[in-house]
Amino acid sequence: MNFPYSSKKWQKISMAAVLTTVLGVGSLTAYANTGTDEAKATETSTQAEQSADTAKPANAEEPKAAAKEATAESKATTTAEQTNTTTKPAATVGLENLTLEKAIEQALESNAQLETARLNVKNADLNSMLAYKTPAQMPDDMIGTLDAAKAKYVNNATIEMNRKLNALNLKATESKIKLGAQQAYYDLLYAQDDYNLKKQSLARAEAQLKVAKAAFEVGTKAKTDVLQAEMGLAGAQAALTTAQNNLEIERMDLNDFLGVDLDKKWNIIVSHKQTSPVTQTLQQAEAEALQKRVEMTQVKEELKLAELNVELVEKYSVMATYQGRIARNNVETAKLAIEQKEREISKEVAQAYYNLKAAYQAIEFQKKAQEAAAESYRLTNLRFENGLATTLEVIQAEEELSDRENQYQRAIRTYNLAVVNFQTALGN
Repeated sequence: MNFPYSSKKWQKISMAAVLTTVLGVGSLTAYANTGTDEAKATETSTQAEQSADTAKPANAEEPKAAAKEATAESKATTTAEQTNTTTKPAATVGLENLTLEKAIEQALESNAQLETARLNVKNADLNSMLAYKTPAQMPDDMIGTLDAAKAKYVNNATIEMNRKLNALNLKATESKIKLGAQQAYYDLLYAQDDYNLKKQSLARAEAQLKVAKAAFEVGTKAKTDVLQAEMGLAGAQAALTTAQNNLEIERMDLNDFLGVDLDKKWNIIVSHKQTSPVTQTLQQAEAEALQKRVEMTQVKEELKLAELNVELVEKYSVMATYQGRIARNNVETAKLAIEQKEREISKEVAQAYYNLKAAYQAIEFQKKAQEAAAESYRLTNLRFENGLATTLEVIQAEEELSDRENQYQRAIRTYNLAVVNFQTALGN
């Protein structure tokens, strides 16, 4: 019978088969790494081959020890990948640490939108003081007409209301800036986690290609396995490049929002919200929001102003006049505005409440899915090493694991943002 390999090649294949049978899982890769040197030693002479065959039982412990070492290293790498579900801050020399609290503080200090809002409030207060002087100094006994009464009381009340609302709106703007800073921080943190996960995926693809090549060298795998592993490696490299670009974009977006140099680099310190179930009931959350939200304060102040107009009409004119009827209609309009605003706020709070509960539950589900994908990937690798799985199956298992890792990190990010949105909906 004509064989496609030379006698020396068959000696190498026979050695691989014996090692695979005796040593079990992981030995093929170890042998592939050392097979070249052994083959050279085998080619020296027939006498050396016979000596090697005679001494094989005695020397079997050496490749077995090497295989165990390689297997242990592989398991350690897999364990490290499975446990590294969140980014750990690396020791970075010369870079400023950035925590969630630091990001909020920096945004409140140098965000351009907030600075503009503060200047607008100051100008509004100054303008109100200019309009406040003359009508306010008018004595009460000199007011004899409705127009004069409005000039003194309504205008003054409007100015005071605007001052109050300006201050509240500034606080609302500060809250939005805090929310934006947290969103930008978590976007950057997610991008950093995604980048690290893509690096892990690339490492797995490189290891798979190495194993496929070793198996092909000894003739236990076909060329297609190597090609599939190379395709998997190329895909992992492309994904890593995309993740790196996204990381740079998110970093610039954060710097832009914080009002610092766009090229500034940070040492991101991981700061996740503690994942815990919602303790408030929906009714309690709605009641808190209706008490704290700036929008409710505004519509209530507008109702007070409308009621003041009615009082002045009753005192200085007749309610049956057009002005009196308009004043009463304005009161009803202000009451309807309050009811509508209550409905809007209650709806926003309910949506944020349910989103937070769903985000909390999703973390546990995604964690279980990630663990299952990691175990599936491990078992598929074992099947591959025993010739029971193809390279394509390993690549598919690795892609599933990478996807589940990303889904888990995304679930954590979604929960953190859900906490922020819920607190914002409450008016905190």
